[in-house]
Amino acid sequence: MEHGHPASKIETAPATWAAVEELFGTKGEPSRCWCRWFALTGNDWAGTSPGDRRELLKSSFQTGPAPGVLAFRDGRPVGWCAVEPRAKYPRLKRSQVLREAGLRSEDGLDLWAVSCFVVAPNHRRTGVSSALLAAAMDHAFNNGANVIEAYPVDTDHRTKATASDLFHGTLSLFKAAGFSSVSESVPGRPVVRLKKRGAAR
Repeated sequence: MEHGHPASKIETAPATWAAVEELFGTKGEPSRCWCRWFALTGNDWAGTSPGDRRELLKSSFQTGPAPGVLAFRDGRPVGWCAVEPRAKYPRLKRSQVLREAGLRSEDGLDLWAVSCFVVAPNHRRTGVSSALLAAAMDHAFNNGANVIEAYPVDTDHRTKATASDLFHGTLSLFKAAGFSSVSESVPGRPVVRLKKRGAAR
């Protein structure tokens, strides 16, 4: 896929299915996962194919707000950030990160989660992730979130982070956007949150 020059302007918007399908393509991890890792429990994941996951993500566009936001350069999609109510991510209920933090029992449609970033290879380290996170925050708060939660990698303390770890974003990215750590129970995998201004939660 040919993209515009990485120095060109980044635009963001709530995701549309056609643009997500174009960005994820047919090769690489996004085309196998279709951002359904947290939306499926272990047994459910094992019983689905990439095609099944693709259809699950596609169907989520029909049941409420878009399940994420996109970044564009020159009209072409170059990045995706998944953000939905945490209740839509059942795998998180069993995650070590939330278990150790004592946060698994919290729920409700006003608690949203930023779970994943996908950036086209030739657009990484050019500001796309920051633009995506800003758009994800706006999208969540505009659709009922009072608190946004995320599970980034602290690369200062987890220097051997894998490629799959980095799909969750880095701690420095979230801190730059105003998020604060609410748990560091799992070394290198903090839980961070940002509360909507004026929210009671």
